[in-house]
Amino acid sequence: MAKLRFNIAISLDGYVAGPDQSEENPIGVGGMQLHEWLFPLAAFNEMHGREGGEVNASTPVVEGWFENLGAIIMGRNMFGPVRGPWGDDPWRGWWGEEPPFHCPVFVLTHHSREPLEMEGGTTFHFVTDGIEAALERATEAAADKDVSLGGASVVRQYLAAGLVDEMELALVPILLGAGERIFDGLGPDLKLEQLWAIEAPGVTHLKYRVVK
Repeated sequence: MAKLRFNIAISLDGYVAGPDQSEENPIGVGGMQLHEWLFPLAAFNEMHGREGGEVNASTPVVEGWFENLGAIIMGRNMFGPVRGPWGDDPWRGWWGEEPPFHCPVFVLTHHSREPLEMEGGTTFHFVTDGIEAALERATEAAADKDVSLGGASVVRQYLAAGLVDEMELALVPILLGAGERIFDGLGPDLKLEQLWAIEAPGVTHLKYRVVK
């Protein structure tokens, strides 16, 4: 059965991005530390069309992010730093002309925009009528495959709405002290069942099922 799921890197003090996110610091000041375990991996290089890299206990976890994946929903903040109307020369994403997603991506926004077709099978669709509409469109596009979420605010909204089925946390042994959290405002009604835990260099991977 198709699932709504997400994977996200998180610090020991619960932050998934540092403070002061900007074009120069898309994950906030200090936020890049959350992903230092990922960058040396061959699986990460393959996503970006490069060769070489390490293989370790994180490798099957990262490869699993894209297994049975049919569509992605992300927030506008994840798509880029631009706010307000898109303008005459709109932002095209952080990832160049061939983003690493290779499937339809639905961007939640308050400002309408025509779909943006990129190389490698990624097309960005801009959804202005809320998380339920985005999920309906993404589920249809995924054609019985899973839908993944991207971005702290989006994850938090779908968790609050009780729509998430599974989550993977990459727990990184750093303290950011400030920034953006995904679990703020979510109370004790969110029940989780741990499915597995994997220790790897610089990170511990935790997978949970949301009990409904």
